[in-house]
Amino acid sequence: MAAPIQKHKITEWVAVDSKTGEFQRKPSVFRDAISKVPGAQFPPEKGRYHLYVSYACPWAHRTQIIRELKGLQDIISLSVVHWHMGSKGWRFATEEEVAESPEMTAAPEPVNGATYLQDIYFKADPQYGGRYTVPILWDKKTSTIVNNESSEIIRLLYTEFDDLVDEKFRGNLFYPEDKRGAVDELNSWVYDTINNGVYKSGIATKQGAYEDAVTALFASLDRVEGLLKSSAGPYLLGGKITEADVCLYPTIVRFDPVYVQHFKCNIGMIRHDYPAIHKWLRHLYWDIPAFKQTTNFEHIKKHYTKSHAQINPTGITPLGPLPHILPQDV
Repeated sequence: MAAPIQKHKITEWVAVDSKTGEFQRKPSVFRDAISKVPGAQFPPEKGRYHLYVSYACPWAHRTQIIRELKGLQDIISLSVVHWHMGSKGWRFATEEEVAESPEMTAAPEPVNGATYLQDIYFKADPQYGGRYTVPILWDKKTSTIVNNESSEIIRLLYTEFDDLVDEKFRGNLFYPEDKRGAVDELNSWVYDTINNGVYKSGIATKQGAYEDAVTALFASLDRVEGLLKSSAGPYLLGGKITEADVCLYPTIVRFDPVYVQHFKCNIGMIRHDYPAIHKWLRHLYWDIPAFKQTTNFEHIKKHYTKSHAQINPTGITPLGPLPHILPQDV
């Protein structure tokens, strides 16, 4: 059966006939849940579920962080796509590429025998016509996608596997009852103006769309800076990591190495203009292994600069800034 034809190219982030030049992210399609409730369609089981991610993608990055923080490495298996996104979307690496970068998964990948990520989408739904995005939470038992929305996947991981992990990892550690209102409020504007704001800035094809997005982005970075300066602890909402920290980190760690130049987010840099955010970033990266271990600057820089031909047609990857992240004692 032939794959459905997409209206626009995968690598065409804004349609060439767009009147506004604005980047508009499409909603995720697969939105089912893993649940401990008796009779649930997708109950938690060790080894049943598989996570497809990219080290380059900030949305997939948050799911990797939570998988590490919740001790789920032996419960949920993982595949990592190659950093390059071409005309068919994400692909898995060749054997030669894996020999040089063993963190990647070779094609055909072991769970579904896929060469491209789109193969997994079509296996779940032969008529699928959306974008081929990561992360994907896959059910090996029923051979389908459970969920491909990162914000929902991380919340599934908070508690639904608690009966299978070591006691120290149990509990809703990152979305506790007393912080939910604050987390949700913070996430709402951080997502719109920072997480998605860098994309709206860099992918805009009209000057006005770019200026609106980048102005809102830096206004929100100023807001985060003030929040961290007044926080009662090292994190956004006090003395413990919450979902808000996990969701902001992937954007901030990519900011200076990629977004400043590639997405034209160059009104300021984290390392030079936002001391509180810079301190927060370095603490997460250097002191908490789940953040550093899931941050791969090679994948991040090569993906954006060599996959976004609409933005960087020559595919040249800038060497700087160096180092990609500064040590804590600077």
